[in-house]
Formats: sequence, structure tokens, C-alpha cells
Amino acid sequence: MNLLIIGINHTSAPVELREKVAFTPDQLEVALNDISTQAGLQEVAILSTCNRTEIIASGDNIQALRITRWLADYHRIDTADLEHSIYILTDNEAALHAMRVASGLDSMVVGEPQILGQFKDCFAQARQFGTLGGELDHLSQTSFRVAKKVRTETAIGKSSVSVASTSVTLAQQLFSDLSDCNILIIGAGETSGLVGRHLVSAGIKHITVANRTLKNAQRLAHELGGSAIDLQSIPTKLPETDIVIASTAAPLPILGKGTVERALKSRKHRPILMVDLAVPRDIEPEVSELRDIYLYSVDDLQQIVDTNINSRQEAARDAETILTEEISSYRTRHQTKGAEEKLVRFRDHHNNIKTEELERAVARLQKGADPTEVLTQLANQLTNKIIHIPSVQLKAAIDDDAEDLVAIISTLYNLDDNVE
Repeated sequence: MNLLIIGINHTSAPVELREKVAFTPDQLEVALNDISTQAGLQEVAILSTCNRTEIIASGDNIQALRITRWLADYHRIDTADLEHSIYILTDNEAALHAMRVASGLDSMVVGEPQILGQFKDCFAQARQFGTLGGELDHLSQTSFRVAKKVRTETAIGKSSVSVASTSVTLAQQLFSDLSDCNILIIGAGETSGLVGRHLVSAGIKHITVANRTLKNAQRLAHELGGSAIDLQSIPTKLPETDIVIASTAAPLPILGKGTVERALKSRKHRPILMVDLAVPRDIEPEVSELRDIYLYSVDDLQQIVDTNINSRQEAARDAETILTEEISSYRTRHQTKGAEEKLVRFRDHHNNIKTEELERAVARLQKGADPTEVLTQLANQLTNKIIHIPSVQLKAAIDDDAEDLVAIISTLYNLDDNVE
């Protein structure tokens, strides 16, 4: 098959090393052409994400050491730095790995969908820069199809496995159309930004960020396309708010039961989802006692996340079963394809002999040579050239006691004693 994958990922190398061997998009054209030349590769693609860098190659007599040295030289690091972190996969093992990567089974977060897009981009870039051939194209198309099958037939990507994404899932379950909802994010730190970006991706359009430091609230609000207020303005904003996400470092609760109760009076039983991601809590636990309030703490969300992670692990086992079946089919198709290619070369080889000797015989006849002599020489030349390589191989097999090869040649040429 001559398929090879060499790389490092989040399980084999620390982030400090992964950073050193990562490729930026504007480096890929030069890198792909350089590795093709330096490592003698007929086909090559480079997959580079925050969690992995992999060289995916195909060709005759591929040397893994040459590719490893190229990777180290390109990024100006010592080859020894890679030796304990790099993995080398060949043929069927490499094909199975590619399918697992595309399906999200090899990701840090099992089932995450971003890797499939990155995987597609990797092969699209190889095609664009002229380093994608039939072997890698077949691998990529098979991996895409398998990844789609895994996502269709298992629950690998159907449950949230982060607190941020789970917050959005809860909102989607409570409100039919998030685009009509008003969101209040209390806090402007990393967690608030992460949840905010998830909300924007889910279609949220009306976001207000409240923070003790107004400047920080304005910074995050600008990123999310929303507005900013200070903490003192929260009671005024709360009556029109449908979803509250709270994540500050305040030592005491910011939202009390009384403030929320007053806001509810003007909402006419319209519910409010409150997600408190802070420790210590930003929202008094007693708020959950109020009618039309759905309050979730970080522990509540973590329980959901843990349940979803277990669900994904079960789905991953189902997905591995699919991949086992698919790699078997891939191997069979590839073997059949390889056999067909060898048969074509076998026929071409003998047709070339025929054409060469026939042209030589016709030329002699045109010069007036005796037809019987020409035909006799033609027959002898054809016989000698056709049986030369099999004869050499048969003699070598007999000398080496290679009984299996002798048996194969005997079968091909009907050499058994009982065959007349």
C-alpha cells in the first residue's frame, strides 16, 4: 500500500513541542513542495492543528527517518527532540488512524466536529499545491465517508461535553428561538467570553455584558456584538433578560432573591434561565425557589457534562466497531485494486515483448528474409523472453527451498506431474 503517517499529537507530545512543529496556512505551499523534493514523496499532505501535526504520505520506498529529519530541519529543532514523541504508522494502521482522526475519535475531546473540517482542508491544500494523487485522494474520500457514517449512526457528537456548550444546550431546550432572547453575561473573564462565543454561534443577537470594570465589559461586548453595563445597572436590565450567565470572581453573590423577585413581576410568567458558573456563587441559591426561574450551578452543569461524556464514550465504542468493518473493506478494496494493477502491468509487459519481436520479424520479412526462418526465430525469441524471468525465479526458489513460491509457479504454469 505504501501509505505512511508520521506525527505528534496531544497524547504523545506536550504543547511546547506541538507549538514548535506546527504549520501556519501560509507555510503549507512551500512546505509541501519542499518535503516532496527532500523526502522523495510522490504524494503528501500536512495536517496541522493545535493538537496535532501529521505528515500523510504515499509512494514507493518511503523512508520514515527522512521525513522525521525533514520535519525537524524545517522547524529548526533537534531530531532527538522528536524521537520520544513521534509516532509512525504504515499501510492499514495508517488508514485506520486517518479514519479515527476524521471521525473525532482521536481528538482531545472525543467527537468534536472541528477536526473533520481541518482534515478536509488538509487534503484540499495538498490538491491545490499539486501533492495529492490517487492514493491519498482515495484515503481522504474514504475517511470523509466513514466520518459521516459515524456521526449519522452513533451519538458521538450529539451531547455537550463542556460547561460552556452545555449552557447553550440548556438555553436551546428552554427557548424555542434563541435569536429572540436577551442575554445578560455577568463577568468579562475567560469563561464569560467562551460562553458568549458559543451563544453567538447558536444565533444569539441580543447580548449585554455586565462587569465591575466597565472597560472590560465593553471589550467583551464589542467582541460579541453586544452592549456593556456596570454591575449597578443589573437590576434595571434584569426584567428584560431571558438568560443570565454569571461568572465573576466576586466573594459575595451579585444577584439576590429579592432583586430577581422584583424583576419577575414585570415579566408576566416568562421564564428566566440562570447559569451560575462562579465559585463562590454569583447567584444566591434561594433564587431557585422562585417560580419561573431555572437556576443551574456549575456542579449541576458538571453532572450533565459527566453524563454526556459517558454517553460519548459509549458512542465511541460503537464508532470503533464501524471503523473495524470499514478498514476491512478498505483493505479488501485496496488489495483488489493492487491485484488489478499488477494484472494490467503483467499484460502490458507481455504485449510489449510481442510488439517488439513482431516489429523485428516484419522488418526482416520486408528485407526478403526466409519466412520459415523468421517465424522460427520469432517463436524462439517470444518463448525465451516470456519464460526468462519465471525461470530465474523458479531456480532461485528451488535453491532457497521456497516451497510456497515453487508451488505458485507450478500452479501458474500447470507444471504438476499429473498434468499432461
